[in-house]
Amino acid sequence: MTAGHPSGTIVLAAYQPNPELFRRQLQSLQAQTVNDWTCVISVDGERAPVAALVGEITGGDERFVVIGDDRRRGFYGNFEQALTAVPADAAWVALADQDDHWYPHKLETLLPLLEDHSLASGQARLVTFPDGVELGVTDRADHGAASTVLINQFTGSLCVFERALLDDALPFPHPPSRVATHDHWLAVVAGARGGTAIVDEVVQDYIQHDANVYGDPSRAGDTGVLAPLRNALRLAERVEGSKSPLAVARMTFWTYVGWRQLMVDTLEARRASDWSITAPLAGGFGRARSYRKLDAQLRIAVAQGVISSRYAWGYRASWFAGALIGGRARVTRAIAVATPARTP
Repeated sequence: MTAGHPSGTIVLAAYQPNPELFRRQLQSLQAQTVNDWTCVISVDGERAPVAALVGEITGGDERFVVIGDDRRRGFYGNFEQALTAVPADAAWVALADQDDHWYPHKLETLLPLLEDHSLASGQARLVTFPDGVELGVTDRADHGAASTVLINQFTGSLCVFERALLDDALPFPHPPSRVATHDHWLAVVAGARGGTAIVDEVVQDYIQHDANVYGDPSRAGDTGVLAPLRNALRLAERVEGSKSPLAVARMTFWTYVGWRQLMVDTLEARRASDWSITAPLAGGFGRARSYRKLDAQLRIAVAQGVISSRYAWGYRASWFAGALIGGRARVTRAIAVATPARTP
């Protein structure tokens, strides 16, 4: 990464955007002090209305390219589609949500961090819509690659990363349940490639409203001891269509242990012998994981304040749910390895 900030790509996933928020976001991209970029807007669903809105808002700015085939892919799949459209000669990629607001210096602040890291993030001011109440500021913290696998601290809309990351990140791993998040996967890949970084500078407004796919975790209402069970019941009914013990066990497994095994095993399969960081991750999260190593990681993470004790117990429950349903084999069957990625 050079001091002059070579050309990059902003990737924005759109789905029936609120016109007011969408206008403010696109105009904030245009106001960036770093302006050598293309913005790929991937539309989940009907493309034409979004394309027309983009043209009207940006005044025909040719840096904005709208793609889509009118199919519904969901949030995860839409970001995957958008990232496949990033040009091979782009030096960097920045992720954007359709309803946030970037500060003019965001790219200027984060891009220099890519000289020494594969992915970088800042902080965000939390603001409600439509009343504009400020809820506070995010307190993301980077605790290293293993902790990133355990609990994601990287919100996609706050991140920039090196283009080469996509050589290992695409195609996305797809678990047979709706537990996958694009930012978690990208951060795990980045932690294994060249490392990650989070700075304390606030670089955007993170808009909180009822249509958020994922709001800020600090707004989560259910934080009781039984919250993991209640969450598993809600997700099992919504995703599996049942609250049966088997459905809850499957959902509990994939929410914690299964998704992490899928990420780590996918990395290992794509990098094989030349991925030096796979071994320490595999002991706690991969198919050859041991409960002893995992339990030690959980205890350390709780002691360091990385996770709550409630989260740790939810994770342990996920481990035993996996033992009941043959979770390791389920993950192995879920992995579809793409053409081997090139070595950097």
